[in-house]
Amino acid sequence: MSKGSLKSTIAVSLTNYLDAGAIVAGASGLTLWQKFLGLTEVHLGWLNFISANCLGAALGAIIGGFLADRYGRKFIYTYNLLVYMLGVLLIMFSVSFPMLLAGFLVTGISVGIGVPASWTYISESSENNNRGRNICISQMSWGFGPMIILLLGMFFAPDGYLFGWVEGIAHTIGGAAMPQEAVNVFSSRIVFFSLLLVAFVAWNMQRRLEESSEWRASRDAAKAKGEDTGLWHAFKVLFSNRKAIRTVCFLAVIYLAWNLVASVLGFFQPHIYETAGGISNEQANWMNCIQWAIIVFVTFLLSKVIDRTGHKLIYVLGLLFALSAWVIIVTVGVNGTAGLWLFTILWGIEGGMSVQIFYALWGSELFPAKFRAGAQGLMFFVVRGLSAVWGLLFAFIYGENGEGFTLAAYCMIALLLISLVVGFVGCPDTRGKPLAQITRERYGENY
Repeated sequence: MSKGSLKSTIAVSLTNYLDAGAIVAGASGLTLWQKFLGLTEVHLGWLNFISANCLGAALGAIIGGFLADRYGRKFIYTYNLLVYMLGVLLIMFSVSFPMLLAGFLVTGISVGIGVPASWTYISESSENNNRGRNICISQMSWGFGPMIILLLGMFFAPDGYLFGWVEGIAHTIGGAAMPQEAVNVFSSRIVFFSLLLVAFVAWNMQRRLEESSEWRASRDAAKAKGEDTGLWHAFKVLFSNRKAIRTVCFLAVIYLAWNLVASVLGFFQPHIYETAGGISNEQANWMNCIQWAIIVFVTFLLSKVIDRTGHKLIYVLGLLFALSAWVIIVTVGVNGTAGLWLFTILWGIEGGMSVQIFYALWGSELFPAKFRAGAQGLMFFVVRGLSAVWGLLFAFIYGENGEGFTLAAYCMIALLLISLVVGFVGCPDTRGKPLAQITRERYGENY
């Protein structure tokens, strides 16, 4: 891996850390904000719905994808994290529900804007023999986000090891007479402050990046031919090409089917462990944190072999681990720690070679540069939007105390089987090929 490729990959990968970190930070602090602001379950539902986990990211993705194709990848990296920092500041200083809601929405939109450009830029700046490795580095950053934010949340929580430090800061700022609910919520404010610091560092790294040479060449060629480079034209070109439409359908199906399972676990896993598994909140959080550590480690191992091993083999193996995890839950159950630990480990291994890695890789390989980020933004919009709706449906199936967990587990198995079969049949042969060659093979010389 060249030093330039590695440096740009690390800089861009911080976007994934901030994405996953925002989701976990928002979810882990909801109860504290609820008590501080007197929020109802309806308020919490709105916060989740417009957050980085759902609608906010969906809207940002479709905007950011086509902006990256129209104005360049560097345009996103010059301005987007300023928007992210604004959203985090709104959350940190929130004293009312509208202010908190606005912070969640702004942060979510920024997360969505950054994701398509992130995967696209990494692929376009990588050498042909390490594109998969660089995407894995990006995914490791996605794993570090939840792991570190979960640790910070547990340490700074009202019953955490460092809460005394949090109380000292709260009383220094708000005075000795500050209500306990206001003191407690400072733990969430500090967690978001950590994201603000990372976002500032990432912004300073990203705004110095060079523009993608792949995008620049595509734009120069379009201008030389007198082609329209507007956003609506990009939509028209994308949906007028049968190969592009089939590719969108293929990637959307494998990613959506997998993400419907992963998104539920991302938000509900500690709750499932506590209600259906019967363990404490602290135990659930520690198991979740260990699972993310496994994901990071397995992704690191994958980064060493992904560019030298058949993608279909890794893709199928990852989903077999995922299916094994859910089959164990159905057969062994979640009422004992053995079943929970097996699930934690198997899903962690799956996460290290997940469908998202191949979606990010193939999504940036299988489209021409002129609408590469836009196509990814469109798919991300669909996936995150439907995942938000599925989250509501899952909660209904699961029930108040996990009485519908077995039925929900069978739904998860069915979704994973769809992702496995469709991915196995449609797995593309792109390993080691230049992006320009892949584009010519799929779309001809005019792209």
